[in-house]
Amino acid sequence: MAAGLGLAGCSSSAGSGGGPGGGPADGGGRQPVQLAAVRLAAFHDCAALLSGLRRATAEQVGPYGLGTFGYGPGVAGPMAGGAPGDAVAAREAAPGGGAAPGQDHSTTNVQEAGVDEPDLVKTDGRRIVAVARGRLYVVDAAAHRVTGSLTLPGPPGAVDDDLLLSGDRVLVVERGGMTMPLPFRGGDGESPRPAGSRLTLVDISSAPRVVSTLTADGFYVDARQVGAVARVVVRSAPHINFPLPQPRSRPQSRTGAPPASSESSAAPATPAERTRANQEIVRRAPLADWLPTFEVTRGGGTETQRVPCGQVSHPPTYAGTSLLSVLTVDLNGDLGATMPVSVVGGGQAVYASAKALYVTDRTWRGAGAAGDVPAPAPAGRTDIYKFDISGTGRPRYVASGAVAGDVLNQYSLSEYGGNLRVATTTFPVAPRPRPLPPVPGRAAATPATPNTTSGSATSQSSVYVLGQRGDRLATIGELDGLGAGERIYAVRFLGPTGYVVTFRQTDPLHVLDLRDPRAPRQAGQLKINGYSSYLHPAGNGLLIGVGQDATAEGRTTGTQVSLFDVRDPADPRRLSTYTVASGSSEVEFDPHAFLYRPDTGLTVLPVQQVGIVAPDAVRAGQALVLSVRDHEVREVGTVGQPRAENQPAPYTTIRRSLTIGTTLWTLSDVGLQASDAATLSQRAWVPFA
Repeated sequence: MAAGLGLAGCSSSAGSGGGPGGGPADGGGRQPVQLAAVRLAAFHDCAALLSGLRRATAEQVGPYGLGTFGYGPGVAGPMAGGAPGDAVAAREAAPGGGAAPGQDHSTTNVQEAGVDEPDLVKTDGRRIVAVARGRLYVVDAAAHRVTGSLTLPGPPGAVDDDLLLSGDRVLVVERGGMTMPLPFRGGDGESPRPAGSRLTLVDISSAPRVVSTLTADGFYVDARQVGAVARVVVRSAPHINFPLPQPRSRPQSRTGAPPASSESSAAPATPAERTRANQEIVRRAPLADWLPTFEVTRGGGTETQRVPCGQVSHPPTYAGTSLLSVLTVDLNGDLGATMPVSVVGGGQAVYASAKALYVTDRTWRGAGAAGDVPAPAPAGRTDIYKFDISGTGRPRYVASGAVAGDVLNQYSLSEYGGNLRVATTTFPVAPRPRPLPPVPGRAAATPATPNTTSGSATSQSSVYVLGQRGDRLATIGELDGLGAGERIYAVRFLGPTGYVVTFRQTDPLHVLDLRDPRAPRQAGQLKINGYSSYLHPAGNGLLIGVGQDATAEGRTTGTQVSLFDVRDPADPRRLSTYTVASGSSEVEFDPHAFLYRPDTGLTVLPVQQVGIVAPDAVRAGQALVLSVRDHEVREVGTVGQPRAENQPAPYTTIRRSLTIGTTLWTLSDVGLQASDAATLSQRAWVPFA
């Protein structure tokens, strides 16, 4: 255990271009990052688990508690081998469970064919199931009417809920509040636990009814579904109470009267003393403060479940401030047997193939132990955990690895030929800031750490190829030096080819040849103004990009849809563009909002405009309908929704679109609208309650 927690191990093996941990910074200004050989290990018993968690967490605690927190999923990603989300996928894999499939329809825009992803709306071609403002709605697509609705158990939150559909069963994931350690305690009571995520399994064979619910005290990261089985990833932070720091002494009054109490006049504890006190609290904390709990309600009764100690594993070095759990949900059953398996670590992005699920973790530290001056920001490192989900039972934690840099989202990962490709951006190490000269009567000030997230003269991007070697994800190939001074805005892996967009002032579209996993190379690049933040295959060597147009100085000017010809990897070209001045689209950060029909070229994305008034302008909250055919991006028109006088504009903002037969459906928080897919004329309006 001591070796597992305390030793970093050797750097990972190098592929072409050098190992991520070896050697000095290269010509692109890359800082060397020492990477541990991240091997997995299981705890032998609960005592070993508690000892390891206490030790690792004590190393992370500062004068104000724990500085790390759980945060949401990276947003979405590419698809290898085909274009999921089109009618072909719908015909080949109709939903299971006994519901009669409807007519030809689109499906959720997902990363991998056969691996469904949660979203705001689902359809089987006969019914449309959507969630809006804390209610679940079932709509008969042929009759154009709501046939059932259900108020979800939890209060409607500020974050969207997610849906997965299998036959007559719907799994609703309510994200809940953000999970983070609570550093302060008021009085003698315990700190309130953060709002947890909730899973609700609903039967929609007739009137919607709740089958069972599961409430987790952690933060929902993401989920994937293969067949009727969903894997739900949850990150839970420790629930450790830390004392509120003593208030500073109050100054004497102008009359010279002493402070009201001796307690308030006592000298405050130093940051180092508070850190040592918090470390002692950690060393006395029980195991229950770390282990995630799950409350399952079914049949009128509630039971509490915890992850067994024997189902918790760890890499050799870890922060110890959170646990990552993968739950298994059979949508044809209930939530009473989720068979969780946990890893000591966090969760950032989730990627899955049909047989493996990968979770990335970006570890970082808060204030240093002394607490006086912030510690230097680390030169990025991303840990990767691999789970075997080939069966329908409990997943197996099978391998771990690490790469230098930060991943953008799930599209930064892709499995191909038994290997995992990972694209990252490495930012420079932020220097420890020097305190500014003290002002008389004031403490010395510390300048803010420079912001390096938008790219700098020394940032650069890389693509790694990882192969599983026993319980390790080892680097077998590496390509460095992409976009020096820039950061990644979009990634798409399609078979043996990769596409990476980096940006700072102009947009280099890098085309990568990944046929030899041990020697990845850049085949070509295209530099244009602006950038794409989402890339979608359009078949026949064409690629659609959705992002922002920009000036030569890098100032963004509005939504841009581009069509690229990438048939010649050495000479990528842009064939056509369509721009919306001052526009933005949800597709830029959530590709589930993108609809593309390869059979007709129908392309739909929600677009909003800010600060522009023009007769032909796309109005706020509408869906922009384009045709991407014959090497051209052409506008077809826009679709809006009726707005009642008592409905705020954000509620009528179109979020999603889908097609059933020749009907284009658009979804907002207040209802669904059916339009003719060719003429865009309204066929029906289905309002939500």
